[in-house]
Amino acid sequence: MDMLQLSALELSRKIRSGEISVKEAVSGYREQMQKMEPQVHAFLSVDDDKLEKRIQEVEEGIQSGRYQGPLAGVPIAVKDNICTKGQKTTCASRILENFVPAFDAEAVKRLEEAGMIVLGKTNMDEFAMGSTTETSAFGVTRNPWNTEHVPGGSSGGSCAAVAAGEAVLALGSDTGGSIRQPAAYCGVTGLKPTYGRVSRYGLIAYASSLDQIGPVGRNVKDCAALFEVLAGHDEKDSTSSGQTLESWEELVSGGMQGMKIGVPEEYFAEGTDEEVKKALTDAMELMRQHGAQVEYFSLGMVDYVIPSYYIIACAEASSNLERFDGVKYGYRSPEATELHEMYKKSRAEGFGEEVKRRILLGSFVLSAGYYDAYYLKALKAKGMIKKAFDDAFAKYDCILAPAAPTTAPKIGTSLSDPLQMYLSDIYTVAVNLAGLPAVSLPCGKDSQGLPVGMQIIGDCFQEKKILRAAAAFEVLRGPFPMAWEKEEM
Repeated sequence: MDMLQLSALELSRKIRSGEISVKEAVSGYREQMQKMEPQVHAFLSVDDDKLEKRIQEVEEGIQSGRYQGPLAGVPIAVKDNICTKGQKTTCASRILENFVPAFDAEAVKRLEEAGMIVLGKTNMDEFAMGSTTETSAFGVTRNPWNTEHVPGGSSGGSCAAVAAGEAVLALGSDTGGSIRQPAAYCGVTGLKPTYGRVSRYGLIAYASSLDQIGPVGRNVKDCAALFEVLAGHDEKDSTSSGQTLESWEELVSGGMQGMKIGVPEEYFAEGTDEEVKKALTDAMELMRQHGAQVEYFSLGMVDYVIPSYYIIACAEASSNLERFDGVKYGYRSPEATELHEMYKKSRAEGFGEEVKRRILLGSFVLSAGYYDAYYLKALKAKGMIKKAFDDAFAKYDCILAPAAPTTAPKIGTSLSDPLQMYLSDIYTVAVNLAGLPAVSLPCGKDSQGLPVGMQIIGDCFQEKKILRAAAAFEVLRGPFPMAWEKEEM
């Protein structure tokens, strides 16, 4: 069997048993990267010297018994807004083009403690601001299913890398759907954990009250195993939770029988593509046939989700990105002759258009005279959105929804109309506003052969319920191919 067809759990078993060496595993993925990167451009950087050293460490660690976890020896890609010690972390922005962190993010530290190997850093929308991975300062990532289409965003590089067979697992970050939407577009599985489940220490902030690191993988079990590695309290992150977590085997066990699943009728209204609706209704029927109770209900608050999200996210972004001023680190304009000119020129030259747009919008809604009219109202709407979900979870174990209203659009179509790009997040942003967990996985393809993704949403700290439902559906659906397995590629 081709090594690239193995799941992360299967690959680790073979590495730990000695059937495949760590060096062979990494070399296999490096070869696939060399083959696919000219078409896909999922990665921004790979440090071969660091990789060689790490391969030796992990091989010795497995032999000595230090690394015995279910993902020991597995190579993983990391989104380029998650700090890696001694390796560039750019947020796909000119302003951080040469930034090399002096520390690892807590999530990266946990990966390495589990015996995993960071392959490289993946492309993304600049500072995670975008839904297509077209706002990167270092070039567009393309969807491996059809390279004329976007991979989604902002974790488009991570999802495209898994879909293209360049990595078996990846880390992404999700502020308003940035793991789930590209996972849907690329035909892979992505988990956005409950806010606070995974430490944000070392994640370069976009919107601190919404950001969450999560796993991307070929299937639900791989994502559950990686989630178990990542989750847990971190004293360096004041928002991180100490809530206990089941083992990955427990997270995915239980089957579909007896589950109550609600489907918001608003999510099947005008604007959702007919082929996406069909794939979702087929999935609902399959669940019903295997013991789940699936029914429509009214969630409400849908009209307030997008404006609330963009007001809150942009307000926090304008505050978080204030630190990139050309003084402490990052790009400094060579043209500036005095302090205030240096601030202005460094930021004007270092940030891309979409980042500037969101900083301006955020500064506007926080300004005197507009704070009450916009920001305060958005916070109140956020509370009402959370209450709408609380009411739904009093009746249902999970909520089923599309991950996006369409399949992956063509490159160039979204950036011409930013508002249309913002509306593509309509089914994902409410989850972040309410701090909920959600998993996205493929449920079919459209007539162009592009994947259709669905998301299963749970109540806070109820990852067990959504992963159980997702794993059960995955078994019923059968194996979903990766993009690189297509004959024409």
